[in-house]
Amino acid sequence: MADTAMDVYLNDHLGGATLGTDLAEQIRDRHAGSPLGELMASIAIEIERDRETLLDLMKRMGTSPNPVKQATGWLAEKASRVKFAGILSGEPEHGAFMALETLALGVEGKRRMWRALKEVAGEHPSLAATNLDELLNRAEAQSTILERERLAAGRRALGNERPRNQEEASARVTG
Repeated sequence: MADTAMDVYLNDHLGGATLGTDLAEQIRDRHAGSPLGELMASIAIEIERDRETLLDLMKRMGTSPNPVKQATGWLAEKASRVKFAGILSGEPEHGAFMALETLALGVEGKRRMWRALKEVAGEHPSLAATNLDELLNRAEAQSTILERERLAAGRRALGNERPRNQEEASARVTG
């Protein structure tokens, strides 16, 4: 039996949620002990909670998670670790900036998903039972926080005040 458009849509977002959960945890772990690490600890919990909400919604709607799409999200996050560590550019600040930018884009996609589902909630009883307004508000709050951190990381990574050596670059990212 072919998947419905809703099944495909939800599975696409579940793959993204898997990537987002892992990426938020990666940023949290890489910046442990810093203000960014502390901030990402709470964001990572929220993103995981949103992923669990999506899984619960899919279950109520009779949509089975597609393991290939989840694995794709997981693999994409693992492949991104080298880039986001700043290994390719030689600059950890650039890696932090790119990781935050990627996560911000994912949260924006999630926010748009909740908004689209809200538009069709009247046609799907399982959606009506989900507090989409709360999910939208949480995604918007996450987006605001990530944008602030992304811009700060962008100023450090792209601005004229470049670190003189690797130790200074590492200190600026974690401190």
